[in-house]
Amino acid sequence: MRERLDNLLHALLLVAIALLVGFLGTRYRFIHDFSHGQRASLDAASVGLLERLEGPVEIVSWARPNGELRHSIRAFVERYREVKPDIGLDFIDPDADPDAARAAGIRIDGEIDVRYGGRSERLRQLDEATLSSALLRLSRARERIVAFLEGDGERRIDGQANADLGRFGEVLKARGVRAVNLALATTPRIADNVDLVVIANPRVALGAAAAQELVDFVARGGNLLWLLEAGDPPGLDALAAALSLRTLPGVVVDGGGRQFGIEDPSFVAVNRHPPQAITQDFTLAVLLPQPVALAQVTPSAWTVEPLMQSSAQSWNETGHIPKAGEPEGNVRFDGTGGEIAGPLDLAFALSRPSPKSGAGAQRAVVIGDGDFLSNSFLANGGNREFGTRVFDWLLADDALVTVGDHAAPDRRLELGDAALGAISLGFLVGLPALLAGTGLWIWRRRRRR
Repeated sequence: MRERLDNLLHALLLVAIALLVGFLGTRYRFIHDFSHGQRASLDAASVGLLERLEGPVEIVSWARPNGELRHSIRAFVERYREVKPDIGLDFIDPDADPDAARAAGIRIDGEIDVRYGGRSERLRQLDEATLSSALLRLSRARERIVAFLEGDGERRIDGQANADLGRFGEVLKARGVRAVNLALATTPRIADNVDLVVIANPRVALGAAAAQELVDFVARGGNLLWLLEAGDPPGLDALAAALSLRTLPGVVVDGGGRQFGIEDPSFVAVNRHPPQAITQDFTLAVLLPQPVALAQVTPSAWTVEPLMQSSAQSWNETGHIPKAGEPEGNVRFDGTGGEIAGPLDLAFALSRPSPKSGAGAQRAVVIGDGDFLSNSFLANGGNREFGTRVFDWLLADDALVTVGDHAAPDRRLELGDAALGAISLGFLVGLPALLAGTGLWIWRRRRRR
């Protein structure tokens, strides 16, 4: 009887301890990362950023409910919640409302919107450096002012026509960028608080005073985005000379578009992105309808870096300008009229020390196409993401959170051919022979008994 009572008492004590531990686990938390280099935890840079953020952060993921994607995203975001509990996470099934997903520009399963302080940023990959860098950019309080030229037939940042940039204007607004229209005919001097001026394909030639003001703006240290098209009117030759760039004649045609399902050779799908801060880790193709090729003029006062290049099957067609839907067989490279075989440069990023005191670097980007940001083509491929990267860089808003390498040193096993051959031979021959020999030895031993 005493032994039974002791056993019962011990069992009750174990149950009570288990219940107490469970109760304390709901009130207090203890987490410790035993992995090498703390690779299962956030880097100190990310932790410091989260501790400085005031107010809630909302993360919305357009992920389908099937599969493990939602679980992976939730587990990753939970690391951030450990430091900042007011981070919200919501999931939207893109298949439940395909029209809304299409309107939001959702291209891949699991695409993420990060929202903070009335701003938002779209992410198409999820890792610590990407998410922390997005939060860093969204946390900046100063509003950026971007002036879009108007009055000469330019694409309107608030326009809804197919050729206008209204949809991209909404993207900039969500990222905390204030886009304003600027008519140099009525405002002869660009204000000093303008962070960036955009020239988006004027249809008529700018006046001499307006063209000179753009040159002076660059000389004063202003940042510039210039979108070019074939057949743009003259009048900005002095600006091109100030940037040490020129355009090649004709339009670029590219036979390599067939791998993307593009039959029209004048629609160039660019997946060649030379290394630069804008194109770092950028792997999406950008669709450029009838772009023009650019060339650098030396010597240059700028550091000039190419951003996009056409394929080796491309050239600048100067004779027959292809039309949409025209068979590729009607367009041939003949090397006359200034035609040059690809790869050709389609965009350049320029930088130099700013003449403004303490302003850091002055930046400019020239792209041989403006259609890729238009309402008609913004949702194609990586057009939207490439456009936001260009604006981030031009506005010096491309700061990244540096995350250290916490990978374990022994996660990769390097084996030579001899070692791989020995392992294969051991599994294919040695192990079966060992098992067969052991079985035979046991069988003979039993027979002798």
